[in-house]
Amino acid sequence: MSASEGGSGSLADAAGREARLSASEKQRASADIARRLGIRATRDEPLAPHTTMRVGGPADLFAQVHNLFELRGIVRYARNRDIPLFLIGRGSDLVISDAGVGGLVVLVRAVGHHIEGRRLVAEAGLPMAKAATVTRQAGLSGLEYGLAIPGTIGGAVWANAGAQGSDTQAILVEALVVTADGGEAALRPDELGMGYRETRLKHGVPGRPEVVVAATFELQPVDPETITARLDEIRRWRQAHQPIGQKSAGSVFRNPEGDSAGRIIDELGLKGVQVGGALVSPRHANFIVNVGTATAADIRDLAEQVRATVRRERGIDLRYEVEFIGDWPTEEGA
Repeated sequence: MSASEGGSGSLADAAGREARLSASEKQRASADIARRLGIRATRDEPLAPHTTMRVGGPADLFAQVHNLFELRGIVRYARNRDIPLFLIGRGSDLVISDAGVGGLVVLVRAVGHHIEGRRLVAEAGLPMAKAATVTRQAGLSGLEYGLAIPGTIGGAVWANAGAQGSDTQAILVEALVVTADGGEAALRPDELGMGYRETRLKHGVPGRPEVVVAATFELQPVDPETITARLDEIRRWRQAHQPIGQKSAGSVFRNPEGDSAGRIIDELGLKGVQVGGALVSPRHANFIVNVGTATAADIRDLAEQVRATVRRERGIDLRYEVEFIGDWPTEEGA
């Protein structure tokens, strides 16, 4: 949804890493969130079940929000109290550390949406795959690529997610964002600094992210049967080329300019390389899968081995597409 780690104010340690909330701080904040916002906030919630990779330690505090009122409220609550904030949607495109995440982790389940003429207006928690089918039913084309995106609207805007030759920037009209100063603004793609798997949202103040709450997309009228055929084609391609049904975070690396990260990794014979329970997928070399016993450390170690091999053999420094989130050892960073 939005990747933001680290602390702010008194909650950051001398190394700039996030400090964990004490037991009493967690108890007080949990009770306060329930009293002020009517939202249940649990303490020491395991995060692995909330991610597609199925790894990750606990969050100091964890809450689910189901509408924009709750989302806005909890973002402002965290900011006003200098509690580091991190948001997730479907938990794809990220690897959470085995030590977990300090501060407040919010799972966004705000899925409201409606069609306005040629436009889809959707809340941040709507899954991209659902957006693809909703717009097909309305006879609107442009979001078919969303079927191949395992995340949500908010995450797709945050990362400028893309697949199948298209990306979010190409159809986004504006995103409604809670900005760094606590206000709210409707931002166009150029104002979001959108580029290849990139936006300004990725580079905010640690623990105080700019938060996408909703987005509007401009689409084109096309016969629903034509859109259905395109969705079927995407579905067949994914089943043939990606490890569908396995635990992964999606593509690990961004494609270098003019080439494919998966092709390079495959060419170097790295398919099937394994560290602990983490495996470079035999089906698609740019996917790392959890075969059932992986730790977050296994996944990161394997990814770094792949990067080092590509750097040594091809002179290419692959950039991560996945985000490594949480309290990692100092030497690893995040």
